[in-house]
Amino acid sequence: MGDFNESVVLDAIRRHAEGLSRVELARATGLSAQTVSNITRRLIDQGVARESGKRSMGSGKPRTLLQVVPGARYAVGVHLDPAVITYVLLDLLGTVTARRSEPTPRGVDTERVMAGMARSVTELVEGSGVDRDRVLGLGIAAPGPVDIAAGLVVDPPELPGWGAVPLRDRLSAATGYPALLDKDVIAAVVAERWSGAATDSRDFLFFYLGSGSGMGLVVDDTVLRGSSGNLGEVGGLGAACSTRALVDEAIELGVLGYDFTPTDPQDAQRSLRRLAALAAEGEPRARGIIDRWAVRIGRGVCAAATLLDSDTIVFGGPVWPLLADRLLAVVEPMVAESPFVKRVHPTAVASTAIGEDVAAVGAASLVLDRILSAQPKSLLLG
Repeated sequence: MGDFNESVVLDAIRRHAEGLSRVELARATGLSAQTVSNITRRLIDQGVARESGKRSMGSGKPRTLLQVVPGARYAVGVHLDPAVITYVLLDLLGTVTARRSEPTPRGVDTERVMAGMARSVTELVEGSGVDRDRVLGLGIAAPGPVDIAAGLVVDPPELPGWGAVPLRDRLSAATGYPALLDKDVIAAVVAERWSGAATDSRDFLFFYLGSGSGMGLVVDDTVLRGSSGNLGEVGGLGAACSTRALVDEAIELGVLGYDFTPTDPQDAQRSLRRLAALAAEGEPRARGIIDRWAVRIGRGVCAAATLLDSDTIVFGGPVWPLLADRLLAVVEPMVAESPFVKRVHPTAVASTAIGEDVAAVGAASLVLDRILSAQPKSLLLG
């Protein structure tokens, strides 16, 4: 219970960048003043919180504010995408302090790939100058399906050879960090909840666009994962909204030449960049392909937002920056004009505030969220 209360207080401080007083913390958390005082003393002693000046609260004595110390702890995030592997180092406020990326090797033994990933993690931390003792752990985001309990990547569609690969345990053993594995879509949702565009929303959905697509969901401030941890697959919508599907349609309609036929996910992203450039230049067929794609996505997110009563819809992922302007121009009016989505409350539509590395940032946020956020399930007695 003490650990849970400590997480409650730290999470409350973290969510208020300007700082909170002990009185405000007691009010925000529902804990007694004495409990808050004891916990904040421990957090200060541990170096993860600090007193940061005073604020007048009226006629009474000014109150001392508390803030999180960003560099007190860190977490590493790795995103294994079919096209690129991205590595980030995050501080306690979710700020990226170091980053690197590399093309995803093709046709290479997975053991060699994982050994390379472990080296990249080690080099990232060493190059940052951060003491490895301050690194809480390693989060890994991978395309689904995944086996969360066993830490396995289970034969993702565009990662041939990655069938039942123990990615979590291999990277943990090779780097020396405790590790977590989750789906890339779910990791992205955790990132948005921790430090992104939806930090003030308790009910939002995230539409992810990478080599494939998916939808992540938060309901009542809880990230939904499903019975196997693979929630977020969107069936026919996901199949129709992949990078390869969009490029294939462009080639079939003659918008792109056959020389743009992708041989792997990296090729598909290069071809998509060309399609996006043509649309930006005003090529009508290129615009039509992307607009039809946007309509399919808009219908999907409107239906999901209606079903879940979401107040925010966030878009992001590795290929989102290529298409953001055109897709938002189509999707935002669809959400605004939906007879269902906006019946009782407004529904905001936003691009991720984190950027194309949202899944890697989310992977690191998995570690921060698991260790430093209040987890109600930790109160359950076994």
